[in-house]
Amino acid sequence: MTRPVNIRTHLKPGDVGYLTYLHGKLYAEESNYDYTFDAYVAIPLSEFSLRSNPREHIWLAEQEEEIKGAIAIVERDVETAQLRWFLLHPSLRGHGLGKRLLDLAVGFCRQQGYQRIILGTALDLNVAKSMYESAGFYKISAEEKFIWGRNEILEDYQLDL
Repeated sequence: MTRPVNIRTHLKPGDVGYLTYLHGKLYAEESNYDYTFDAYVAIPLSEFSLRSNPREHIWLAEQEEEIKGAIAIVERDVETAQLRWFLLHPSLRGHGLGKRLLDLAVGFCRQQGYQRIILGTALDLNVAKSMYESAGFYKISAEEKFIWGRNEILEDYQLDL
């Protein structure tokens, strides 16, 4: 990671579409997800972009003004936050940026007074799950499902704050 990475905390025109594209492209390449994953990202991300809830937040990692990663917090209820859209381009992995983004999101949840953070992930996303577990998240459920063009084991994690 020789070029600097900046973190910005507001959406600009084109960001919702680009984040959807980046998720779809990387998950297709790395996990063989089909085009339906795009809708899974696009619909709630679009809804998030239309709200102005001070208890919700997004962080975008940019390198040379191109989005290369993201993480967001959405409000599930007054006590529960959900971590969403956590992604890093392969060129930025392994340099501590993912941990930094996760720390920003968890810190924000603490400041907002949430009691817990939940997230959903897939069984084969081992690096992400390791990062979650290192931050104190623990698995609360797992379910096998045909989704995104394949059979997938979806797992839910929680962090008590």
